[in-house]
Amino acid sequence: MFTQGGKTVFGASVGILMLNTRFPRIPGDIGNATTWPFPVQFKVVSAATPDNVVRGDAAPLLDAFIDAGRELVDLGCDGIATNCGFLVQFQSEMSRALGVPVASSSLLQAGLIRQSLPVDRKLGILTISSETLTAGHLTSAGIAPDTPIMGTGADSHFTQHVLGNAHEIDFDQARADNIEAALRLVEENPKVGAILLECTNMVPYAADIRRATGRPVFSIYTYLLWFQAGLLPRRFPRDQYDTRMETQ
Repeated sequence: MFTQGGKTVFGASVGILMLNTRFPRIPGDIGNATTWPFPVQFKVVSAATPDNVVRGDAAPLLDAFIDAGRELVDLGCDGIATNCGFLVQFQSEMSRALGVPVASSSLLQAGLIRQSLPVDRKLGILTISSETLTAGHLTSAGIAPDTPIMGTGADSHFTQHVLGNAHEIDFDQARADNIEAALRLVEENPKVGAILLECTNMVPYAADIRRATGRPVFSIYTYLLWFQAGLLPRRFPRDQYDTRMETQ
């Protein structure tokens, strides 16, 4: 039996486009390879930084992301993700240009999460920069403009050190900043029934946020687990089939 080729790299079905950063990334962060229970392939978009994507105008970077995505597809990736929730504005253009499934932002989970909640509950979003998360970003993700949003604060250690691309981060303080922001979100919006983390650097604190708020927490981690499961479905051993059920 012949096995089909056509790729250079096999087994890494998800390709992740990375901003050009130097800050440390702990397990849980999208850019730490040990975060993932499956192989991933990374590609850095050298012109993209946290500052010009989150606080600036990312539009001029679209072609660079498409070119980098094509490199990953040519290498063998079956689907492409990015490491910044603000890149949701590139979703339609990237998926059209790359010809493979694209998961540009954790925000794209919003519709499914909302439908899973009781009718009297809302989805809340935690972001690294509420000041620059615009109606355009929300529209690109299919998110209603009245969705409760809370930022970690421009003066917080977490925001300053991630967007400032610092070489060192106090992760205990970053955790405290994320928990504090999440608590503000649910205190100001008590009908929030689930929290969606916009920023991919927030994932290491998801369990702490869940414990502090009592709400389910969704992130780029939950999204890409689902995404990869479709790109490369698990194969179950045939010898575990119940043949009696097959005949019913």
